[in-house]
Amino acid sequence: MSSNKYKILMIEDEANILSFVSTVLEANDYKVLTAKTCSQGQLMFSSHIPDLVILDLGLPDCDGLEFIRSVRTESAVPIIVLSARSQESDKVAALDLGANDYITKPFGTDELTARIRAALRNNRLSAQGGGGAGGKFSVYDLVIDYDKRMVTAGGRVIRLTQTEYNIVALLSIHSGKVMTYATIIKAIWGCPDSGSVKKLQVNMANIRKKLGVRPGENKYIINELGVGYRMCDE
Repeated sequence: MSSNKYKILMIEDEANILSFVSTVLEANDYKVLTAKTCSQGQLMFSSHIPDLVILDLGLPDCDGLEFIRSVRTESAVPIIVLSARSQESDKVAALDLGANDYITKPFGTDELTARIRAALRNNRLSAQGGGGAGGKFSVYDLVIDYDKRMVTAGGRVIRLTQTEYNIVALLSIHSGKVMTYATIIKAIWGCPDSGSVKKLQVNMANIRKKLGVRPGENKYIINELGVGYRMCDE
């Protein structure tokens, strides 16, 4: 499902590196977002909520460490630092602030893509508390394959958008637990705004329709009125 590609935000001010890495990532079936400054990166991060960030530290408007510090106040998204700084103190500072990995320039593309796969895999398994057998979740005839980012119901592939898939995956990871509107909104979109709850409800209505759930029917996902949503766990 091409709409469910992992989104990677790359923040890098060197145009040749940005172009080269973007080409490599797109060839590996990732969707790439780019920014050349820390402020642009923060805006892109808040707007698109990527699955992983590749970050240079030597940015023109501020140190990339500030980006890590800012993101870690609200998100656990994997961050891989890709920097020319090779001093141990720089690596320790970035990792202590919450970076998941640190690669120094020059670098090999095979190593970079392997580190990306590992970071995405570890993040998913961490969110699942270790993950289920085969990286799948199922309830009734609904199956979510986390590795393929695919949802099926009654053996039928459900064509979800990126946002819809992220909502379903989040609820499944916490199946049986009521997830409040605020918790879901923060996890999916970041900082809430006046229209966030309505946006969530519209996405949920689309999800229910695609899953073939009739209005008022609590199949797969239960609507806890005025509170949030809960994925069935049995």
